[in-house]
Amino acid sequence: MGLEMEAMAASIGVSVPVLRFLLCFAATIPTGLMWRAVPGATGRHLYAGLTGAALSYLSFGATSNLLFVAPMALAYLAMLLFRRHAGLITFLGAFGFLIACHVYYMSGDAWKEGGIDATGALMVLTLKVISCAINYSDGILKEEGLREAQKKYRLTKLPSLIEYFGYCLCCGSHFAGPVYEMKDYLDWTERKGIWASSTPSPLLPTLRAIVQAEAAIIISGLGFTGWSESSPPKAKWDRAKNVDVLGVELAGSAVQLPLVWNIQVSTWLRYYVYERLIQKGKKPGFLQLLGTQTVSAIWHGLYPGYIIFFVQSALMINGSRVIYRWQQAVSNSVLRSILAFLNFSYTLLVLNYSCIGFQVLSFKETLASYQSVYYVGTIVPIVCLLLGNVIKPARKPKAQKAE
Repeated sequence: MGLEMEAMAASIGVSVPVLRFLLCFAATIPTGLMWRAVPGATGRHLYAGLTGAALSYLSFGATSNLLFVAPMALAYLAMLLFRRHAGLITFLGAFGFLIACHVYYMSGDAWKEGGIDATGALMVLTLKVISCAINYSDGILKEEGLREAQKKYRLTKLPSLIEYFGYCLCCGSHFAGPVYEMKDYLDWTERKGIWASSTPSPLLPTLRAIVQAEAAIIISGLGFTGWSESSPPKAKWDRAKNVDVLGVELAGSAVQLPLVWNIQVSTWLRYYVYERLIQKGKKPGFLQLLGTQTVSAIWHGLYPGYIIFFVQSALMINGSRVIYRWQQAVSNSVLRSILAFLNFSYTLLVLNYSCIGFQVLSFKETLASYQSVYYVGTIVPIVCLLLGNVIKPARKPKAQKAE
């Protein structure tokens, strides 16, 4: 078997560990499909957790499941013993453990050499246990004053161990995501809410999603998000959607990028970092954006290239906001179109410049690549921010209240 794996891996130009991962990743699709035939909510929870653990073992080895136990146990104990502070305890503890694993495994170096380990799956699992713990903490808060996402996903009851086990490792969905909420997982497994009646066929959206790491979630039914308001209504499968390729390539503003790339992680960052950094009664600013991007950088790994990219992205988004404000302030349609094209070009330039750090990872190589183009992607956003403080569009007058 070992020789066959080596020959197969060599034939497609990957290492044996990567081939093993790809085979297990592909196996999540039939695994998700078979979930539909499992009887009873308890049976489906057990099936979800056991198949996920089995696929992890086959892909990464026995140590991977031992690795996953640490954040899973920490979060559940925090919810069980310290409900009010479970979210904060889990956030700090699970992220601390993830950082330690990033330092120990240095996965970026392994990936460059054709290797792979379980830290990618651990990254997804970290987000899942944190959101579960935070939502359980939110469950004791009064609904008044809560944001819509908090009201929607708060947990008033502690999930059972079997429910939690199934949620964390569901059918191997932790391999590459997408991230989803405990509330949705429970409704899906217990066939409540939009899953109370039979869901539409997932065949076509599954075929479209095979190359985008979304197929297993869609074919299982968890990716279903309801029906559109069009006539006739169409089934929506947005819960699993992780990337909108055309949306990225044709983004008219850098502000749009988190809405079309790594969509579920961007949503998680908005709900559990960005919105929770905003003080009541105050508007969000650059510091909230920078804090969110820093968390995202640390989540990806401690390589300088990641950190530089996400700091750059904070500058990029804020600079794009300046151009957008100018665009909205002008009434001349020709000038507005010019500013819209300028924002599109700005986004394309700065994004492609910034992403180099994400690819090369090292501090020296990132700076060398930036220097080769005279730091244009850093200078342009800073210039936009400075000009934004000088050229301030006039505020539109507020409509007067009727007497």
